[in-house]
Amino acid sequence: MSRIGKQPIPVPAGVKIDLKDQQISVTGAKGTLKREIIPEVEVVLEDNVITLNNRIDTSKVNAFRGLTRSLINNMVIGVTDGFRRVLVIEGVGYKASVGGSMLTLNVGYSNPVDFKLPKGVAASVDGNTKIVLESIDKELLGLTASRIRQIRKPEPYKGKGIRYEDEHIVRKAGKAGAAA
Repeated sequence: MSRIGKQPIPVPAGVKIDLKDQQISVTGAKGTLKREIIPEVEVVLEDNVITLNNRIDTSKVNAFRGLTRSLINNMVIGVTDGFRRVLVIEGVGYKASVGGSMLTLNVGYSNPVDFKLPKGVAASVDGNTKIVLESIDKELLGLTASRIRQIRKPEPYKGKGIRYEDEHIVRKAGKAGAAA
């Protein structure tokens, strides 16, 4: 049995849950999120607590039950608190700026790289080298942060590039000096 799937999801005050035809809609102070749910997993809402049950008792459906529980929990957290991801730019002359929904990155290429932020993700730049991404959708936020990081991955010798704030880059030793 999925240990995660068994756990109930408490619904805080101010969050509205709509269940109809295997689609869940979560509405809160920050916005609305919708998601399709596979037919093998049953979602039950009673007394501001969401529980999930298997309609078919197999290990695959049990795994989907845990996944669905995590996705619904992230939706509830997203519409109440939101999610945040911080990227750090390291390198001489590397910087970022935001204009509307366009993120402009100067990361060592001959021209600046323009990255269009998807709808639902807000960005701000702190001190030219720290990009703060915020969204109510955790999945979209992670995907956007990953795509921004792909523009200039951190390299292992000097650590230059775009990395997550909590990411540690393992450094390699450079060339050994040639013995004369």
